[in-house]
Amino acid sequence: MKFKSFLLASVVAMTLAGCQTTSEKQTAKSVANVPLGVPLAPNYRNEIEIARYSELLLSPEINNDQKAELFLRRGRLYDSVGLSTLARIDFNRAVQLKPDLASVYNFLGIHHTLAQDFGKAYEMFDAVLELDEDHQYAYLNRGIALYYGGRPELSSQDLEAFLARSPADAYRVMWVYLAQAKVDANVAYEQLKANSQALNPDEWSTQLVQLYLGQLTETQFLAQITEGVAGQQQYAERLCEAYFYLAKLYQARGKEAVAVDFFKLALATNVFEFVEHKYARLELELFAGVKAG
Repeated sequence: MKFKSFLLASVVAMTLAGCQTTSEKQTAKSVANVPLGVPLAPNYRNEIEIARYSELLLSPEINNDQKAELFLRRGRLYDSVGLSTLARIDFNRAVQLKPDLASVYNFLGIHHTLAQDFGKAYEMFDAVLELDEDHQYAYLNRGIALYYGGRPELSSQDLEAFLARSPADAYRVMWVYLAQAKVDANVAYEQLKANSQALNPDEWSTQLVQLYLGQLTETQFLAQITEGVAGQQQYAERLCEAYFYLAKLYQARGKEAVAVDFFKLALATNVFEFVEHKYARLELELFAGVKAG
């Protein structure tokens, strides 16, 4: 959820990893004329912080509460560079040392959602809200877990509660729509239109909503994607979001092959921290009928 020197490429064919297979040629054709960016490299500052926390955790002078906080911080950094297994290990260590650390349950819930262990994910998010009822992102993440767990009515309730805390946030509006569309697409569209009234038209994210409402064509949406972008990281972040929501749009239209290609493009940005990146991988696993490990 979150330049002009970058080239807005119109592509007719794409070459991945230096070797183009038949499936890659098909990918290029199905998502032609989309802007491409350079995948983000790992943030060296995060790597340095990981090393620093690792040293601190070896100190005999810190108590269990301090260790739990350090495991939480290092776990978040592991997540930010795509090391999800190491992140999950640290989150589990943190909760063992400090069982009342609400944020840890939130991250564990996300990991259980990504592993398609939805029952355990619900438990984690329930635990967050028992410990901290004002932890608003637990509503987002539980809502997303319920969405992928096939419970769109309950998902809508959580996501609406999340939206109520910031009605001008276009990303919250989008997730409410995605959940409601699983229940009744017509009602969801009308609610999307109503919710769009609170959005700032100068914010780029508002254009995601305009795309879904048909107020922008896909060509128009893609043509403006570099506007106001300050650098490579912001460009990659914007592409990650654009690819994900385009994928969901094509998925709703029954064009699964194009949706899959856009989910792959979202993953290729390496914006590991973003919701859109995390759930692009889950979407691909669900398409393939793969149970995450």
